[in-house]
Amino acid sequence: MAMAVAEARLRQEKVKKFEDFVDRRLKPDLVNAIAQRDNLFQQQKTFLDLKKNIENLEKNGVTSMRSMVNLGSEVYMQAEVPDTRHIFVDIGLGFHVEFTWQEALQFISVREARLARQIDEYTHLIASIKAQIKMVCEGIRELLQLPAE
Repeated sequence: MAMAVAEARLRQEKVKKFEDFVDRRLKPDLVNAIAQRDNLFQQQKTFLDLKKNIENLEKNGVTSMRSMVNLGSEVYMQAEVPDTRHIFVDIGLGFHVEFTWQEALQFISVREARLARQIDEYTHLIASIKAQIKMVCEGIRELLQLPAE
């Protein structure tokens, strides 16, 4: 009888350790990986929008334009761009590089390929973390000797 009680207590301690591992390590890792992948999706969308805008400028032969620019806190100002043949592209870390349309399109295609690889890596990482969570939950179920769901 005392042996069964000690075994049940040991089993409960193991279950608690597994649950803590899932809650304190795997779930935060999963949330972080999903957030990182979502950030990459947003960057990918930004570059796709820029590519479409450049292609529209080229197709329509636009060399100057007027636009509304957000100054911050939803305050806008009208701006005039006298020469659209050169644009500044954010290349990361707060740096902007002046490109011609063709140079910008080349940079965008390289950046899109890199982003696609990173998104794929995060997708695999997310699947791996989910599999680990499922495996730990299955271990907990076996420790508690519950029927499979």
